[in-house]
Amino acid sequence: MFDLDRWQEIFQTISKNKLRTALSGFTIAFAILLFTLLFGVGNGLKHTFEKQFAGDAQNSVYIRSGRTTKPYKGLQSGRRIQFRNDDSKFINDKFNNDIQFFSPNIERFNVQASYKGEQNRYTVRGVYPDYQPLESAVIQEGRFISVIDLKEKAKVIAIGRMVEKDLFKNLNAYGKNIILDGISYKVVGVFNDPGGDNDERFIYAPFTTIQGIYKPNDELDRFGLTFNPKLTADQAISFSNLLTKVLKEKHKVDPRDQRAIRVQNYAEGTKNVQQFMFVLNVIILFIGIGTLIAGIIGISNIMVYIVKERTKEIGIRKALGATPKSIVGMIMLESIFVTAIAGYSGLMIGVFVLKALGNSLEKYFIVNPSVETYVVVGATIILILAGTIAGYLPAKRASRIKPIVALNDE
Repeated sequence: MFDLDRWQEIFQTISKNKLRTALSGFTIAFAILLFTLLFGVGNGLKHTFEKQFAGDAQNSVYIRSGRTTKPYKGLQSGRRIQFRNDDSKFINDKFNNDIQFFSPNIERFNVQASYKGEQNRYTVRGVYPDYQPLESAVIQEGRFISVIDLKEKAKVIAIGRMVEKDLFKNLNAYGKNIILDGISYKVVGVFNDPGGDNDERFIYAPFTTIQGIYKPNDELDRFGLTFNPKLTADQAISFSNLLTKVLKEKHKVDPRDQRAIRVQNYAEGTKNVQQFMFVLNVIILFIGIGTLIAGIIGISNIMVYIVKERTKEIGIRKALGATPKSIVGMIMLESIFVTAIAGYSGLMIGVFVLKALGNSLEKYFIVNPSVETYVVVGATIILILAGTIAGYLPAKRASRIKPIVALNDE
C-alpha cells in the first residue's frame, strides 16, 4: 500500500543529503552507462560480421577455375582449366547427399542494358533456379528464373531493385523488355538483396540461354551450391576439401596446386567468425561482470556509510516508537529508489550515446551499435538487488541497536 508519509520522509532525507545521494546515484549510473556502451560496441562488431555475410547463404560453396601453376602427369603448367556441363553432372552424382541447392554459372561483365533511352552497364549471370537461395535474393515482384525457362532457353530475366531504379526511374519494370547487347529480354521478376545496392545491380537469366549465346562447347564459368544444412562446420569443410580433391583428379591438377581450382566454402568463414564472436562475448561478459561488481562494491560501501551516518537518527526514531521493521523498510526503500532512478538514467544516457555515435563508428568496423533492452534491464535489476542487500544488512544491524547507544554514537 502506498504510504505518503514514508515517501515524504525519503524525499526529505534525499534533499538534506544531496551530495551523498548524488555520489551513490553517480556510482550506479556510471556502472550501467559503461555496461551499456560496452555491450553496444560488442553488438556493433557482431553486426559488422553479419553484414559481411548478409549477401549470401551461410552454407554457400563457390567453385572457380584458373590456370595451373605446376606441371602434372606430363601436362605443363599455365594450362587453363575449363569447366563444362559434364562437370555439373559429375559433382551432383558424386555428392548428391551433401548438396542442397546447385547451379552452374556464366557471368558476362559490362553488358550494355537499355530501356527507352536509359542506358547502363551491368553484370549478367546465367543461372539455374537454385541460384536464388545462394544469393539470398528476395523477389519483390514477379518470379525468379524457372525450370521451364531453362528448357525453352527463354529470353527472360530477373533484375535487381537498383537496375529497375536506374533504367525505369519511377516506373514498374515487371513485364517490360530490356535490350541486353542488342537482344530483347522480358523482365519476369524484380528482386532485392540483403547484400545491398551492389548485389541489386545484377541481372539473372536462364543458364541455357546465356550459354547458347556466349559460350560454345558447353563451357561455363563457375559453380555455386549450398551444402546440406545438417552438416556441422567441420563436416562442411571436409566436404569442400573432398570436392576440391576429386575435381583436381578429374582435371589432372597437382593436389598442391592452389590456383587451378579454387573452392570457397562459407563454412570456414562462419566457423572463424563464430570462434571470434565467442572470444569477444567472453571478453565483453568478463568486463561487464567486472563493471557490475565494481558498481555493487561502490553501492555497498556507500550504503554502509549512509546507515552509519544515520545511527543517531535511527536511535531517535526508535525512541519515538519506530519499529525495527519500519526502520529497515525505510532505508531499503530509499536504497531501491535511488538505485532504480540512477540505473535508468545510466541506461538512457548509454542508449542516447550509442544512437548519437551511430554511423560515425562504421569506419572502425562497428555497425549499428545497440544493446538489447533485456540485457541492460537485467544488469540494472542486479544492481537494485545489490543495493537492497547492501542496505538491508547494515540497516538490520542498526535497527537492533538500543536507542541510548545510538544516541551516544559519535
